[in-house]
Amino acid sequence: MDGSNVTTSLAQPMQVNGLSKSYGPVKVIEKLDMHVDPGDFVCIVGPSGAGKTTLLRCLSGLMPATSGEVRVGGKVLTEPLAEIGVVFQDYRGSLMPWMRTLDNVAFPLQGRGVPKAEREERARKCLADVGLENAAHQYPWELSGGMQQRVAIARALAYDAHILLMDEPFGSLDAQTKMGLEDLVLDLRRRLKISVIVVTHDIDEAVYLADRVVVLSGKPSTIVDTVDVDLGPERDQIRTKSDPKFFEYRNRVMDHIMR
Repeated sequence: MDGSNVTTSLAQPMQVNGLSKSYGPVKVIEKLDMHVDPGDFVCIVGPSGAGKTTLLRCLSGLMPATSGEVRVGGKVLTEPLAEIGVVFQDYRGSLMPWMRTLDNVAFPLQGRGVPKAEREERARKCLADVGLENAAHQYPWELSGGMQQRVAIARALAYDAHILLMDEPFGSLDAQTKMGLEDLVLDLRRRLKISVIVVTHDIDEAVYLADRVVVLSGKPSTIVDTVDVDLGPERDQIRTKSDPKFFEYRNRVMDHIMR
C-alpha cells in the first residue's frame, strides 16, 4: 500500500476488541480482534456460514455485539455513523426503482437534514466519482447490473463515508463487470483516501484487492490467519494475478478455508 494513504487519509482507525455475537444459544463469532488502519484495504474471507455478514453488520453499527466492542477513532461504536458507508450484494433491492439515479444517491441525506441543493451537489460528485455523471437522470431499471452497483457505491460515499464496508459486492455480476468494479474500488480508495473492508467468498478477489486478508474459522468464528499482501499499490488484473506471490497468498488462504 502507498504509505501516503496512511498519513493523509481522512478515515479514522477501526479497532475490534473481543467481539462476540450469539443468536440465542448459538455462538456465531467469538472473541474476535482485528484492526483497520486509515487507508487500509482489508478483505474478510471464511467458510460458508462462518458469520462474515454478521461481522460486517457489527462493524457497521447496524447490529450490536453480544460482547466486546468496535471502536472508530477511539470511540465505541453504538449506532451507524455517517463516516461508515455500507454496500450490500443485493444492489437491485437497495435502489428505489421509481427514483432517478441522482435521487437514489441523494435521498438518504434527506433524513440527516441536509438541504436539497447540498444533497444534489453531493450526489452529483459521488456519481462522478464512480463514473456515472451522465446517468443522473436515468432510472435504475435503465442501468446494467454493474452500473446499479456503482450507484449503490456512490450512495454510500454520499454520506461523506471514510470507511466503506462491502458485503459480497460483486458476487452476482458477470466476470468482466466484476473485474471493472474491483478496479474501480481500488481507484476510489486511492483517490478518496478511504478505508475499505470487503467480505467475500472469492479468494482470488480478496488477494487481488487487499492489503491484508483476514481468514475466519467456521462457527464460532475467530481469526485463524491474517495475510499481509505485498503486491504493490498498483494492481492489474493480468499482471498481478500472474505474479508468483499472488499464488502463494491464494494458496495460503485456500489451505485454511479447505481445512
